[in-house]
Amino acid sequence: MMIDRTDPLPMGKQAKLLGISRGTVYYLPRATSPADLALMRQIDQLHLEHPFMGQRMLVRQLKRQGVQVGRVHVRTLMQRMGICAMAPQPGTSRPAPGHKIYPYLLRNVRVTQANHVWALDTTYIPMEHGFVYLTAVVDVASRRVLAHKVATTLEACHAAEIMSEALGKYGKPEIVNTDQGSQFTATDFTDVVLQAGCKLSMDGRGAWRDNVFVERLWRTIKYEHVYKHVYASVADARTLIGGHIGWYNTQRPHSSLQDQTPDEAYRASLPKIALAA
Repeated sequence: MMIDRTDPLPMGKQAKLLGISRGTVYYLPRATSPADLALMRQIDQLHLEHPFMGQRMLVRQLKRQGVQVGRVHVRTLMQRMGICAMAPQPGTSRPAPGHKIYPYLLRNVRVTQANHVWALDTTYIPMEHGFVYLTAVVDVASRRVLAHKVATTLEACHAAEIMSEALGKYGKPEIVNTDQGSQFTATDFTDVVLQAGCKLSMDGRGAWRDNVFVERLWRTIKYEHVYKHVYASVADARTLIGGHIGWYNTQRPHSSLQDQTPDEAYRASLPKIALAA
């Protein structure tokens, strides 16, 4: 049963019968304004360059660039983008109420083999009109992107979907590391990881060093591809970003990988037992 706007019964009474808020019946979502989209892109670029900046410092930097904006507005846009300052402070990267937080397991751990540690993260991607989120599973040793998805929301189902895809294609890692974002603390996602027999590790709040390899990936993808393109639609963003990630995996050598591509480094660093299988 759903709300019927043509029914003689008032919508408020229909909502009451269905047990839903009247506000959800009358509310129509508003598109993000062009001014806010431009501001979100500036915030994203500043965040990439200076991830330690919080709301107050971002406001100061934006004002130096000629943008007059208040702290509350910047905070609202940061929440919409899913970003926060990567520096120790109270209240950052809060999980949803009731979600379990898992301990950080990578302190003093050397990651030298593929499928030892996978990391997941989500980043904001600007488009011509609007924005999307890119979530990726990354093999830490080789920097290879094992699975990714471009979506319009930050729901846990997207992280669970690409985690299941990576597990199906590449086997299971020993440890899966994420931040404390609500999409990663939700049981929809954690159940996929734990039921596969992996250990789940979560970054400390605001501890940017814990997930630094994925942060480097975002920086590379954004400066080498995202900021050079204008995505006309979600489908356009999916196609172009997917093509670039394919190129990144197979064609882009990394000096930190002895000039190997992530694909080459992944195959070279797989445990011998996995290779034999």
